[in-house]
Amino acid sequence: MYLAYVARRFGMMLVVIALAVTINFVIPRLMPGDPIEQQLNQLAASGGGQIGDVQAIAAAYRAKFGLDQPMLAQYANYWKALFSLDLGVSLAHHPATVAETILAGLPWTVGLLGFTTLVSFALGTWLGARMAWPRGSRIVKALGVPVLLVSALPYFLIGLVLLFLFATVLKVFPAGGGHPFTLQLGWTWESVRGIAYHAALPAASIILAEVGAWAIGMRGMVVSVLGEDYITLAEAKGLPDRRIFLWYGMRNAMLPQFTVLALTLGHIVSGAILVEVVFAYPGIGYQLYQAIQTKDYFVIQGIILLLSVSIALAMFLLDLVYPLIDPRIAAGGR
Repeated sequence: MYLAYVARRFGMMLVVIALAVTINFVIPRLMPGDPIEQQLNQLAASGGGQIGDVQAIAAAYRAKFGLDQPMLAQYANYWKALFSLDLGVSLAHHPATVAETILAGLPWTVGLLGFTTLVSFALGTWLGARMAWPRGSRIVKALGVPVLLVSALPYFLIGLVLLFLFATVLKVFPAGGGHPFTLQLGWTWESVRGIAYHAALPAASIILAEVGAWAIGMRGMVVSVLGEDYITLAEAKGLPDRRIFLWYGMRNAMLPQFTVLALTLGHIVSGAILVEVVFAYPGIGYQLYQAIQTKDYFVIQGIILLLSVSIALAMFLLDLVYPLIDPRIAAGGR
């Protein structure tokens, strides 16, 4: 029964990825303007000298990148390239490949968003559960109100406030970048300290914006389980309050939180765009923003494909974990 359940979920994941690839191919081509001519015009405007007949050069580059072919042929070539793990080349940073461009920014985003998502998940889940628990601390319940208010603000607004206070006024943190310009990155303590120092404000803005959302969700789930019979039975048996809270309260209220966590981890690329733009953080979200600005088709496709596959994979892994928490899910709810 579990294998059949896994096979169904795996098939659904493949369908989702196929649809995402198709949409991913179409959307960039619906953008107005010609990406090749835009790149050439930007080159000329930035002092690139005489570039000759723009139309002729643009036609040559379209042929080079396969953009002069019919749409169906481009679509077939796109699928063929994907099966050989070839994401193409960057139009804006040719001859750099899309894979090289993504790999340059991916560690920054995964490090920043992975850390902040897990920290905000842990803090928000615990805070929300304690806020809803009848015998929770008054200090924690009082702390929850300002946290919820701050969390109502968007990422970039919190980032701008932190940037103004701590980078412009107090000057205790850098205003942007991923590391000091003079630092030669490597596996050294100086590199770790420099990266953490530059990531402090972006990380703080994300955590402040997310903790409240996690707390609200968990508080609602805990409130919904407080009236369940197993809570009443545990209290009647005289179990310690800590055990009732952790084992009977939080454990049964965590399932929706895991769902949101999987979706959030799948969205870590898109969720960082504005924060990375505000802090000029060299992550993949900032690269996507720059690629959209320059109509860099292949980089847009590569990053969005990565995002789509990560979401589909996260949901598939979540589907594998669900039956371990509640076996009725694999049995179709019976």
